[in-house]
Amino acid sequence: MRSLLTQIHALALVLALSLGLAGCTAPPPLDGRVASSAFSDTAATPLGRAVAPLVAAHPGKSGVYGLLDARTAFTARAVLADAATRSLDVQYYIWSNDISGALLFDALRAAAGRGVRVRLLLDDFGTSGIDAALAQLDAHPNIEVRLFNPFVLRRLRLLGYLTEFGRLNRRMHNKSFTADGQITIIGGRNVGDKYFDAAGDVLFADLDVLAIGAVVAPVSNDFDRYWNSASAYPLALIVPPNPDASAVRAEATAVDAGPPAAALQLARRTSTLLPDLVARTLPLEWADTRLVSDDPAKALQREAQGSGVETQLRELVGTPQREFDLVAPYFVPGPGVTDELAALARSGVAVRVLTNALEATDVAAVHAGYAKWRKRLLQAGVRLYEMRRSWPLEDRRHRPGPLISSGSSLHAKTFAVDGEHMFIGSLNFDPRSINLNTEMGFLIASPAMTRQLKERLDSGLAERAYEVRLAPDGALYWIERTKGVVTRHDTEPGTSVWLRLGVRLLSWLPIDWLL
Repeated sequence: MRSLLTQIHALALVLALSLGLAGCTAPPPLDGRVASSAFSDTAATPLGRAVAPLVAAHPGKSGVYGLLDARTAFTARAVLADAATRSLDVQYYIWSNDISGALLFDALRAAAGRGVRVRLLLDDFGTSGIDAALAQLDAHPNIEVRLFNPFVLRRLRLLGYLTEFGRLNRRMHNKSFTADGQITIIGGRNVGDKYFDAAGDVLFADLDVLAIGAVVAPVSNDFDRYWNSASAYPLALIVPPNPDASAVRAEATAVDAGPPAAALQLARRTSTLLPDLVARTLPLEWADTRLVSDDPAKALQREAQGSGVETQLRELVGTPQREFDLVAPYFVPGPGVTDELAALARSGVAVRVLTNALEATDVAAVHAGYAKWRKRLLQAGVRLYEMRRSWPLEDRRHRPGPLISSGSSLHAKTFAVDGEHMFIGSLNFDPRSINLNTEMGFLIASPAMTRQLKERLDSGLAERAYEVRLAPDGALYWIERTKGVVTRHDTEPGTSVWLRLGVRLLSWLPIDWLL
């Protein structure tokens, strides 16, 4: 009861303060901000020379390489930063103040020290606790940091939400990392230990791709579009300078001294990614690859109607005819998508959805938004699978890929259509991604990659996900398979009655549009 009263008093104080701060939380004008664009003359860089023969042999196509392992995903970013000689354009939704975040900051700083121009664009939702580090980076003459849709109140961000909810509720969810305008990485991973298996027991099972060739220039142009948008604020307009670098250096030194950092650094030093690329032994999949991306004006509700990523994907892919495999960690279909998937299944299309089980999700409210549609989907013939939080340790030593890894929570966002097209990117299949946040990703016309996704799902779902089924009486139950033993659960496995009750209560609230 004491904690409840404390929260009530705090809320009252916040509301009182917000009345006086409503005019103080809007960001400042962008007068004097200097526009910049990606370099177009980078063919002579070492990375440009490395990819040139491969690109020339596959005109109009893109070479795509899946970053299936979390450590490999970290290493790819680090070695690209190490190899860049002209530019690094880096865009993320979350950059955590942890081991991998500090190491990649160091990589950007080292690149700038070699004369590389570094442009770092971060959504301000994911910058909590790193203002000092960002200020130190921004102080470097070769580094510029911008914040997308910033919070003016740095310590009391809740006040910002109370006074400018309409603006601050819209976030830049995009993720890209482009070196010298020649090689790019896009996908679902943010920057943080739980995305790179750097420390602790928490790992988000995720998926990125590295790409060269025709699709890289569109990624660079899209970065410019966001960098010069009306929502991208130079850090110095929002965060005061930090002339004392000692605290930042001490924190970075402490991070570098630990075993997890040593393991990441070893992987970085021993990576064969770039040597394999130069030797033409990196198994690239050459395919027609299209970038789909929201207009950054979406954050200000100024985008053209019907211009979003969802519309672009519908126009490019069309209606599935045979099979549709969807992997979505935050799956909130609502009535519209539920009816579409149900219609597909009834027409004979094999529809399969993998999302997080309640025991594995990190956002219970999202699960509440998904759970209310399960019966209707199952009744139509859609097959539902929910990723388990864990399984026997002996199985966890063998990590076959991101979609069926030993991760504590699924985070990959991908789908495959008719064995022909595969999407990989930042798009969650929920109202927030479609209506509020900006998103991006690749649509890859590759039968080989869609087949690989299907094979991973076929081989991994049985023992690493619960299959949700519908009993004759209309009740849901969950099938768990472990080492050939089949167990039926009549309530959501791995959860308490209080968690299930909380999710039920959340499902009654009119909040799906926020999820």
